[in-house]
Amino acid sequence: MQNIQHALKKNRWRPQRQVIALGTLGIFVVIIIGTLYLSQASQMSALGRELSDLIETRDNLEQTNEQLRAEIAGLQGMGRLQARAIELGFTFADRADIEYLVVEGYDPNRDTVVVQRDVEPTPLPEYEESLIGWIQAQIDAYRQSMR
Repeated sequence: MQNIQHALKKNRWRPQRQVIALGTLGIFVVIIIGTLYLSQASQMSALGRELSDLIETRDNLEQTNEQLRAEIAGLQGMGRLQARAIELGFTFADRADIEYLVVEGYDPNRDTVVVQRDVEPTPLPEYEESLIGWIQAQIDAYRQSMR
């Protein structure tokens, strides 16, 4: 029993040293985790700002596209096209201006008929060669070319 008490008295500073070492290690771990958290939080906020800028750009482009579609639709309206045709010198056609062509043999009231072709398909040659026979022919051709 005296040996244990003597050993504890001699090494009193060791438990205090271990507590200080563990406390210091804990502080370093907290600092490292905090640094990693702040780094990730700043990256996420930067990505969030970039994403919001991209969404705003997309919305502006969609609005511009819709304005351009509306402008195109206005320019393709019949009133605009007729006014432009008159500016270019075109006039409305009267009955006297229309000329009809008569095509002999044409019947507009006939049913559509698909013409059948009388061409018979060319029969394919029968394939009688085996893999081993083909390999043998390739080897023979190679030997002939080496002579």
